[in-house]
Amino acid sequence: MTEVLPDLVARTDRAPVRLVDISDLEVSFGTGDHRRRVVHGVSLHVDAGECLAIVGESGSGKSVTARTLLGLTGTGPNSPARVRANRLDVAGESVLGYRDRDWRAVRGKQVGFVLQDALVSLDPLRSVGGEIAETLRLHRFGNRARRAARVIELLTAVGVPEPQLRARQLPHELSGGQRQRALIASAIALDPPLLIADEPTTALDVTVQAQILDLLAEMKARGTGLIVISHDLAVVSRLADRVAVMRGGRVVEQGPVAEVLTAPSHPYTQSLLDAVPAAHRKGTRLSGVPPRPVHPVRRSAPPADGILLRADGLVKRFIGPDGVARVAVNHVSFSLGVGETLGIVGESGSGKTTTARLALALLDPDDGAVQLAGEPWTEAAEAQRRPRRRRISVIYQDPLGSFDPRWTVRRIIDDALPTDLFSDADARRRRTEELLGDVGLDREHLDRRPLLLSGGQRQRVAIARALASEPDVIVCDEPVSALDVTIQAQVLDLLTDLQDRLKLSYLFISHDLGVIHHMADRVLVMRHGRVVESGPAAAIFDNPQDPYTRELLASLPTGESESVAGGLP
Repeated sequence: MTEVLPDLVARTDRAPVRLVDISDLEVSFGTGDHRRRVVHGVSLHVDAGECLAIVGESGSGKSVTARTLLGLTGTGPNSPARVRANRLDVAGESVLGYRDRDWRAVRGKQVGFVLQDALVSLDPLRSVGGEIAETLRLHRFGNRARRAARVIELLTAVGVPEPQLRARQLPHELSGGQRQRALIASAIALDPPLLIADEPTTALDVTVQAQILDLLAEMKARGTGLIVISHDLAVVSRLADRVAVMRGGRVVEQGPVAEVLTAPSHPYTQSLLDAVPAAHRKGTRLSGVPPRPVHPVRRSAPPADGILLRADGLVKRFIGPDGVARVAVNHVSFSLGVGETLGIVGESGSGKTTTARLALALLDPDDGAVQLAGEPWTEAAEAQRRPRRRRISVIYQDPLGSFDPRWTVRRIIDDALPTDLFSDADARRRRTEELLGDVGLDREHLDRRPLLLSGGQRQRVAIARALASEPDVIVCDEPVSALDVTIQAQVLDLLTDLQDRLKLSYLFISHDLGVIHHMADRVLVMRHGRVVESGPAAAIFDNPQDPYTRELLASLPTGESESVAGGLP
């Protein structure tokens, strides 16, 4: 880490030591009889140089609690949000009754805020440098030249390579880790004594995650107070001093992180720990939810050799904006058997998703070929592939982005039903309802649109859509990366149940090594488009041979490393 960072966060004149002091916080939304309380009597505090982690599933109130410290709950004379507390102090000042102009002095200067999704949080039409400079300009920091210099200092401080170049680029031109670092640079631009990070490492590769955690840990060591909101208990165990567990808008348990995560006193905390994939729980259920009955499907005859998907020497090149051809997939080969799960891991840019798109025949390889059920797949013409496409389907990382937001759940699933199998309207209706039941959703969800579903419900609809064509192979591209640990456990159990009952084969792509270890029979480790190591999951995780595989495992947060090795998170 560069030595610019001490100038950003190491100050001896900060006051007060207690940066946040909350007592009996209540937050409600709505009006009249429809008012709903989402935070109930929460009491928390954070000191300088301390990290408090807030954990809990979606809807637990953790993000609302954190946003209240920035006046981002929509409070105001004409707002349906109401905030009450016996004490709500930020940086030594009571913020109860603050109006928008008062909050503007707090945001950025007293409290920095790092959002989860860097690509969405950064203005796609403004350069990264311009985004950071805007924070400085709003607080009247220096002139244009001084702000431009400060932007470079900040990007250097958070470890962004080639900061002069990156400052001129748009967000989509940066990697996920670089975008997340740019968000942190913007949040610490005015050296606030308190930084709130809402899921700062979700969906990041393990090596990039380690870099972000190192940065946050160094900031904490130099005196910055941190509030980290996360569903990743391994991240919490590495970074936090104390942890508050929230459920239903209430803090159900709070204390030192080692105490809470190793000897929890509340059953809900224990259920969170039980939901984390670990080596000693491989082959067991994570969620505690019993398996559901699954309706039988038509199953095509398996190939004679039992191999449903075979890739031989796949090569794919892309021409960059500079006109240079770059190899994204470099002579990748693999096979996937009936009822088997093949996991693919690697950092961003390793070629995982491009390999998946080649397997789906959404891209044509420049060299090599894929066979589906023993017959040519990528080498066949699309007219020949189309009748066979139903044998291979996909579950995307972001189901909301893959759905038409105007469509109901009924139409999303019905659209995926093959007309040769379900030509009758009544048969299509029955099969749609059966699929919804198979993934654990009720008929009442049929007429809802995606935006009215929770993240876990959307992912279940995505699984139902993938099942609609009665496939032999499902490509799972980061299917649980953005889900809370309890919802993740339910989805992983669901995928396992469906595989067991329908003899499905999964090509499972994930940056989460714990998930891969739990789900995969065999593993491919990719780097720079190549397969650097492959073999049975147990052999890869217990005795990795390639230095890069060892580096990936070493980059895991301490708790997650123990989880993969078989210990508690």
